[in-house]
Amino acid sequence: MKAKQILFRFILFLGIFFFIISCSSDDDDDSSSATTQSQIQSNIQSGTWRITSFIDSGTDETYHFTGYNFTFYSSGVLNADNETISYDGTWSITNSSSSSDDDLDFNINFNLTNDFEDLNDDWDIFLHSATKIELIDISGGNGGTDYLTFQKN
Repeated sequence: MKAKQILFRFILFLGIFFFIISCSSDDDDDSSSATTQSQIQSNIQSGTWRITSFIDSGTDETYHFTGYNFTFYSSGVLNADNETISYDGTWSITNSSSSSDDDLDFNINFNLTNDFEDLNDDWDIFLHSATKIELIDISGGNGGTDYLTFQKN
């Protein structure tokens, strides 16, 4: 009988131990999220970028941006230049939730009425690295999904 009590207490102890170590505080997530946001901002501000894919509700519209280089300035200015035409807009990365990297938004705004206005959105960051950032947006209006990929030059 004593052996069963010891075994029961041991299993209970292990259960509580694993429960405690598997829990994480929101403070840890805030730090991770802030670090990720800072890292993405640092990466995107380094050098120039090009759009390698823009899928608008299933239609490939990448060709609208061929030849444009995008520069993301620390001031929040976004410049698109193809050596003939230059457009300025704004960009930012915001976190709509303090506890998850999944809620980082990549905001783009060109105050234009041409193809560049299709880039205006609060994109969700799907994947990111030092040389590539993939964004996704599910439209609230028509339910279409848009994809935007920037690749570092």
